[in-house]
Amino acid sequence: MRRREFIAGLGAAAGWPLATRAQGTRPLIGFLGSGTPQTFTSHVSGFLEGFKDGGFVDGRNVAIEYRWAEGQFDRLPALAAELVQKPVDVLVSVGGNVSALPAKRATSTIPVVFLTADDPVSSGLVQSLSRPGGNVTGATWLGAELGAKNLELMRELLPAATVVGVLVNPTRPTAEAQLKTVQDAADSVGLKLTILQVRTRNDIDAAFNRVASERIGALFVASDPLFLVNLGHIVGLASSRAIPTVYFLREFVLAGGLMSYGASLKDAAKLCGDYAARILKGAKPADLPIQQSAKVELVINLKTAKTLGLTFPITLLGRADEVIE
Repeated sequence: MRRREFIAGLGAAAGWPLATRAQGTRPLIGFLGSGTPQTFTSHVSGFLEGFKDGGFVDGRNVAIEYRWAEGQFDRLPALAAELVQKPVDVLVSVGGNVSALPAKRATSTIPVVFLTADDPVSSGLVQSLSRPGGNVTGATWLGAELGAKNLELMRELLPAATVVGVLVNPTRPTAEAQLKTVQDAADSVGLKLTILQVRTRNDIDAAFNRVASERIGALFVASDPLFLVNLGHIVGLASSRAIPTVYFLREFVLAGGLMSYGASLKDAAKLCGDYAARILKGAKPADLPIQQSAKVELVINLKTAKTLGLTFPITLLGRADEVIE
């Protein structure tokens, strides 16, 4: 009998969680992120909160090994493989499909819990939302669906703006759907769009140079992991070039961005923490339906608005979930 089977048999008699038996002392979680600890603080804090609610605390009755790609997405397969080889009892991936897919490909036996804004079915992560199948499950958050609302808010803040730039990654599987949603919204509120395609970090600088040279009135940063991992760089460019910019997540506004309307990353990551805890207690990923975080928030930075010479309408301020002064 192999060691894992022997320990599992002892644990079954004692009623211990499966993963605890596998490690002999305490379970090990692998945490794979496409960005950095600094840009993914909401992912980590949300996960840890959900994990704690499920009865697990890092350093007490569980251990967590973190691996960060720091925006270098080509490193993710190797980092995922490294965690699998330890081996970890659950592999958690955050930061979109760029990390979820390498995690899935790295193992067919270790449970994988992902967090992404993309459709996990069409991208091949799971068989269905209700019955994921295999060893993979997780949570999604609203990304592309909220682009239209961002343009409406931009129109409310900048009624004189006629041309708006849209930062989009054309390699994203949902890019076409994103653009259609945004274009329909632009048509309905009388805005002309300039699509700025960004595939790499270097493209970000080129896009902002174009916004400045063509005197585009405002910018909307669409949902994509590439933009999230380059959060500080993007906010810095918007500030140095004095470009009113609306973002898809509050994290950009906390870093000095003007305004955002989007999902709560912390709330979404909390769902992943809950699922990881359930799996450690014996739940099977195949039986855990994909969850969707429905919490959205409007965040406004008045300090940045003042720097740009902008005044937020009272009606817009009154609807904000958070105002940074």
